[in-house]
Amino acid sequence: MEKQANNLPNATRLKSYIKLFCIACLFTISFNSFAQVESGETYLIKEITVTGNTNFSAQTIIAYSKLRKDEEIQVGGEKIANAVKTLWKSNLFSSIDIYVVDIDGNTANLEINLSDLPELKDLTIEGVKKGKKDEIIDENKLKPGQKVTENLIATTKNYLTNKYRKKGFLNTDVRISTSEVIDSVEKERVDMRILIDKGEKVKIKTISFDGNEKISDKKLRKAMKSTKQKKFIRILKRSKYIEDDFRDDLVSVVDYYKENGYRDARIISDSISYLNDKTISLNIKVEEGEKYTFGKISFVGNTIYSDQQLSNLLGLKEGDTYNGVELRERIADDTNPDANDITNAYQNFGYMFSTINPVEVSAEGNVIDMEIRISEGKPAYFNNVTVVGNDVTNDHVIYREIRTRPGELYRKSDIIRTIRELGQLGYFDAQQIVPDIKNPNPVDGTLDVEYSLVEQGSSQIQLQGGYGGGGFIGTLGLSFNNFSIKDIFKKDAYKPVPRGDGQSLALRLQASQFFQTYSFSFSEPWFGGKKPFQLSSSISHSRQFLYDSSTGKADKSKSFNITGLTFGVSTRLAEPDDYFLLSQAISYQHYDLQNYNTGLFTFGDGTSNNLSYTIGLSRSDLYNDPIFPTGGSSFSVSAKFSFPYSLVNGVDYSELKNDREEQNEIIGDYQSNPNPSLQETAIYNDATTRIAEIDQERFKWLEFYKIKFKADWYQSLTKKLVLRPSMEFGFLGAYNNDRGVIPFERFFVGGDGLGNFSLDGREVVQLRGYPNQSLSSQDGGSIYSKFSLELRYPITLGAQAKIYALSFLEAGTSVNDFKDFDPFKLKRSGGFGLRIFMPAFGLLGIDFGHAFDTLPDGSSPKKWETHFIIGQQF
Repeated sequence: MEKQANNLPNATRLKSYIKLFCIACLFTISFNSFAQVESGETYLIKEITVTGNTNFSAQTIIAYSKLRKDEEIQVGGEKIANAVKTLWKSNLFSSIDIYVVDIDGNTANLEINLSDLPELKDLTIEGVKKGKKDEIIDENKLKPGQKVTENLIATTKNYLTNKYRKKGFLNTDVRISTSEVIDSVEKERVDMRILIDKGEKVKIKTISFDGNEKISDKKLRKAMKSTKQKKFIRILKRSKYIEDDFRDDLVSVVDYYKENGYRDARIISDSISYLNDKTISLNIKVEEGEKYTFGKISFVGNTIYSDQQLSNLLGLKEGDTYNGVELRERIADDTNPDANDITNAYQNFGYMFSTINPVEVSAEGNVIDMEIRISEGKPAYFNNVTVVGNDVTNDHVIYREIRTRPGELYRKSDIIRTIRELGQLGYFDAQQIVPDIKNPNPVDGTLDVEYSLVEQGSSQIQLQGGYGGGGFIGTLGLSFNNFSIKDIFKKDAYKPVPRGDGQSLALRLQASQFFQTYSFSFSEPWFGGKKPFQLSSSISHSRQFLYDSSTGKADKSKSFNITGLTFGVSTRLAEPDDYFLLSQAISYQHYDLQNYNTGLFTFGDGTSNNLSYTIGLSRSDLYNDPIFPTGGSSFSVSAKFSFPYSLVNGVDYSELKNDREEQNEIIGDYQSNPNPSLQETAIYNDATTRIAEIDQERFKWLEFYKIKFKADWYQSLTKKLVLRPSMEFGFLGAYNNDRGVIPFERFFVGGDGLGNFSLDGREVVQLRGYPNQSLSSQDGGSIYSKFSLELRYPITLGAQAKIYALSFLEAGTSVNDFKDFDPFKLKRSGGFGLRIFMPAFGLLGIDFGHAFDTLPDGSSPKKWETHFIIGQQF
């Protein structure tokens, strides 16, 4: 304190000492202010004046002191003391004195003499990067005009020292000085200079243990999750010293002993030895104690569950090595809200007020007999269930997702499920959904719960331009995921569009000189409003033009047009559990080829129709954030099939197949003949025309069935690292082998998974590290499989932006026949990437993938492929 005061100008330092003196002797000041009169005398205040160096008006200071004219005061009394105390609490003054002047009988005047604290004028911060300076200013409130107090200087220094110590800079030195400003402004002001010398990051060279005979240093060091000693190959965990992490790791060391039967193990002491400015050594002294085993384990006070049921939940039996950590987790695992422990068994059966306490009743011969004492209490019921924070989303959209209803039995699992359901909506920041239990009443068996929500933008706009496919591509996409169609005719609801009813509306326009795509979709997730029954519809139209090599532009006379319409419904099932969703859809696509001759289709003029029915079954219990799930799984299986026209249309497709094979032989002979005659050329032209006619007949109405399966799992490995394995499979088949597999609806594997030119109904399957669609034949595959393993690490999961890094391993294959399908002969890749999710723009990302195998044609891919991700591709 004295060192900091010496940095102040003389006048400021003097006032600082006066202030400290006044705080320490508050009542003495009040008494000494009236030394010229006898203590205890009372007077009526005639006038109150304000003197000294202050910029506050006399009226303001008098009002704040709560002293009034014509008020009776007592020398050394409570009113004077309270006036001084009130003025000091304002933290605006460096000195305060109150004098009695002009005594006249029983009246007197009061003079309040005070000086303002100096204000901050300019601030200089040295020793940190420019980007960190604003953070220091904001967190310490070092704005111009801030009153400069000793406390401000001390707290700022402590904050900065601790801030950098937590980052491993143990030798951080912070120096703060002030200098008085002399200018035309009457206020007393000072400039402040903060010099930060972080020094070098201090690394841990060695971690040693004393007193451990039963468990080695190596195993104890491994038990420390965040504090590691220097090692050349260490990558994931650095060896810097963070005091808070070290304290947590000391607990982990004790827990490790308890997991191995050493119930009485404890840390006796720990010390740091500074080897130099860059390295330290940690020494930890332990006391291991004796090794224990479990003896008899009995339950007391249980009526809801039998001893056998509780014993099965506990999972410990007589003779097992004593494990205090496992015992604690089997009774109540605080790290897993879905844990299969005894506390959750009671909590999920309505017994919110139950308590479970393990008590050691005997420890003779290193054998511990346990009593699990249970106080069940009364079943609890929800009284009031409320929601706050939904400024946009209407109440009914939230309440229909809530599993906790007034009057229903309390279940902890219902609260957890509600948090996850609300998070999956995408309207709220999943990281900030908080259930607040209020007014718990063990006597009545009731409680209230309030869900606190933070709205986040759920609508997205995509406005972009780029170069691809030989020209400029412009895209306009609007996606409103919390739309309200009932308010479309209400003028005041457009902010900028009607929102709040949980409906989805999307419009997408994309165009270049070679193609145009228009689509519109709408869905209502709770059609009828009584149960989760989703009704959805979409309509789209696409046109693609052939490239004219002579002009380098699109030939508008050669086009491929698709018009599509889809209606779908989905409903949540009750069995096997209500995580299952059954979906059904009917879709129709009309394909119109106008002089569009490519290698993809054998006919360039004609039409094809696709009327199909899709049924799917899915299950998802991911939690909590849909952008960054930390647990749970999801799977989906779907079947899409058309009507089996070949059974009823009377066409002999075997004859058509034989005819086609004959025409192919003619074409093959012609192409192998270096000098064909005019007659052979005419026959060749007739053959190609005939094949086009045959294929027009085969594909006038598409006949197929398509099976797809996909599964994902999410598992938290540590507090932040999340592992995501996944697998998927697809098969496109034909009812009639003579008719063959259709050229539409095929799978194209490889690349970033984006399909700007998917006008033939193809499905583009991402497999990073390879060029786009390079792992399938030119016409696409009818069978594919893919396996992926992804490790994710969150950088920030804030409401405005969610950012996470990832690394991945992937493998997949694509073939046209089951005889060529080998689930172990896969194209493999690996790499890393970054994802950024912003509510207004959706998910954006970049991946760098490295292929480990050659392409199907035998060529070698580039060492690294860069993939840009737009939207939730995987």
